[in-house]
Amino acid sequence: MSVQIVKDYFKNKNISKEIIEFSSSSATVDLAAQAAGVEPARIAKTLSFYTKERDTAILIVTAGDTKIDNSKFKHFFSMKAKMLSPEDVETYTGHAVGGVCPFGNPSSVTTYLDVSLKRFSTVFPAAGSANSAVEVTCEELEKFAEAADWIDVCKTPSV
Repeated sequence: MSVQIVKDYFKNKNISKEIIEFSSSSATVDLAAQAAGVEPARIAKTLSFYTKERDTAILIVTAGDTKIDNSKFKHFFSMKAKMLSPEDVETYTGHAVGGVCPFGNPSSVTTYLDVSLKRFSTVFPAAGSANSAVEVTCEELEKFAEAADWIDVCKTPSV
């Protein structure tokens, strides 16, 4: 139950943010936006990728209305973007598909935040399960996720 991992992580880090547990699924951007009552762009989706060595994962938290720009990804990481297989997601991150989040991951996992999130005063990343989220500011997200850096690896959303 990886929502418990996030609750324990928050407790151990003295983070006093309420984890919202929805009665319905929030496993996709659209479902999460509907459950939270916000526009899909404010859902902070966490995408998981293999490292070059394929021995751990890179997490990139992006705005819900963006997609990875393969050229920008390759330029920044010096490798082609290869998402974790559904079978590897929980093994590498500790969270199941639909609940992958930037909190409580193994120390070998590196988390990056995409600048697409900075448009919003608060965003809603998952909190370890397919029906949970937490509302945070971008500054809180950076701190709580212990993010390595803010990066620009997404396609700009079309208006």
